[in-house]
Amino acid sequence: MQCLFWIASPFNTKAGAFVTGRKGLFQKLSLFSQDNPSPVWMHCASLGEFEQGRPVLELIRSTFPSTPILLTFFSPSGYEVRKNYPGADGVFYLPLDTPANAKHFIELTRPILAIFVKYEFWFNFSNELHKQNIQSISISCIFRADQVFFKSYGSLFRKILSHFNYLFVQNQESISLLKSIGVTNVSLAGDTRFDRVYQITHQPEEIIIAKDFKDDKKVFVIGSCWPEDLDILAPFINENQGKIKFILAPHEIKEEFLVEIENALQVKTVRYSKAGKNVVEAELLLIDSIGLLARLYRYGEFAFVGGAFGKGLHNILEAACYGVPIFFGNKNYQKFQEAMDLILRGGAFEIGNYPELKAKYEMLNNHPENFLLACEVTRQYVRENLGATKKIMDYCQQLLSK
Repeated sequence: MQCLFWIASPFNTKAGAFVTGRKGLFQKLSLFSQDNPSPVWMHCASLGEFEQGRPVLELIRSTFPSTPILLTFFSPSGYEVRKNYPGADGVFYLPLDTPANAKHFIELTRPILAIFVKYEFWFNFSNELHKQNIQSISISCIFRADQVFFKSYGSLFRKILSHFNYLFVQNQESISLLKSIGVTNVSLAGDTRFDRVYQITHQPEEIIIAKDFKDDKKVFVIGSCWPEDLDILAPFINENQGKIKFILAPHEIKEEFLVEIENALQVKTVRYSKAGKNVVEAELLLIDSIGLLARLYRYGEFAFVGGAFGKGLHNILEAACYGVPIFFGNKNYQKFQEAMDLILRGGAFEIGNYPELKAKYEMLNNHPENFLLACEVTRQYVRENLGATKKIMDYCQQLLSK
């Protein structure tokens, strides 16, 4: 795998960051370990998994302030955004999962507890932690019958699961699947993302530009927008000119896509970075800055979350916690339990084309009783799923208090 990234690195920005970010890694880890013995180590694949693990990490920090925190990422998209995260004493890339790397990493850092978030299952790291008798847990993990763990040829992967001291899963189906292969050190905790998004709703910090833009008008917030989403959203935005305002946050802040968005729209548009006092006169606020989306949803009455026409739906809980109806594409959302649940309850709506978006939006906008019901569904769904962080922390506290 390392060879493939090395070959691709001159031609691909992410591959380049993957390679260059790991140069001198063990020297950096050695320096970290000299000043931070016996840390709690949390590993996340990328930014989304970090947001899942963050409530647990921050609760450990506040409960055990003298215990060092080591945070690692596999992906540049996670590391580059959170490399200066103040809640950790050190933020690094995870070395590639080879026997030598795993042994060197564990012997250097000597964590007292290793926490892996969601889908992070690494054979050599889990094996080395097990060999060195270091406690390891998996949190917010979720399992499906089509995963390799449950196949006849999945014995090697099942061994990874057996190395964990405990697994905190998101749903009952995961428990049943794990028990079917003999993994019993598991309990239902839920998804820590609910706790994280609920925290965000209680942060008093306003985004002043978004607040001024809203100006007591109805706003439709579009988050993590991809080109495939824009194909459907552009005619919807243009048709609703003067009827409702829009905040649009692209999935990636690239100049060519920002220009594509501006060219596709017939409404008065202002970029976030160039917004001034006249932002109130704009009809669409185009977000060309990262790190704002989770807080932008608070300014909306409706939300569209992108990604489902491509690789997969992005985080709809960030919108749900504000109690708004949510729209998303109808192609790739089935692996996301919250999307399935909210569709069944009437708080979220999958759409395949512009006429469907128009019809479902008007069904809510023209009938206040439908709109209020959808709002209550999303708000209540988040509230009833809170508490995963505490369940995980109760377990961690027993280990860290020894």
